Amino acid sequence: MVQLTRIYTRGGDKGKTSLGSGQRVAKHDLRVDAYGSVDEANAILGIVRLHTGDSGDSSLREMDAVLSRVQNDLFDLGADLCTPEIENPEYPPLRVTAPQVDALEGFIDVYNEKLEPLNSFILPGGSPAAAYLHQARTVTRRAERLVSALSDRDEINQQALRYLNRLSDLLFVLSRAANENGRKDVLWVPGKNR
Repeated sequence: MVQLTRIYTRGGDKGKTSLGSGQRVAKHDLRVDAYGSVDEANAILGIVRLHTGDSGDSSLREMDAVLSRVQNDLFDLGADLCTPEIENPEYPPLRVTAPQVDALEGFIDVYNEKLEPLNSFILPGGSPAAAYLHQARTVTRRAERLVSALSDRDEINQQALRYLNRLSDLLFVLSRAANENGRKDVLWVPGKNR
């Protein structure tokens, strides 16, 4: 269990931070940027849950349970990314697993079944929950790009990259579900304002 007794340590005052391995790196290091974007997506999901958790709509409350699970997984993912792969670690690091990715695929299948067919691209909007889900999706895509770049530099757990790819798909599907299963999606009209 993590125990935080002190919030500030002054250790980062010179632009460095510690990874899970204890290694010190610049706060703008690609690895830190990657798990920072994961943290940002998680924070946005916290905002989404303001619109789903206490809803009178049972489908939004069910979605809230999915988002709660995802938020916990995102902390696992952050821990995974902040701990570089090393041979024979003293303590096995927390890593994202294939069953966590599989769970996302299951959620995508369940929610996608109920959606209206798409005839156009969707603009972020509709309900507040849908708009924030779109924002979380775009931040997740950024995190995915950063983790992909990180994998070119360092060895990473490939399940981390798979998780982000599936998560952005799930967030897209959930945004449509939050818009009454696509009935209130805001559709792109190509060239509308020419």
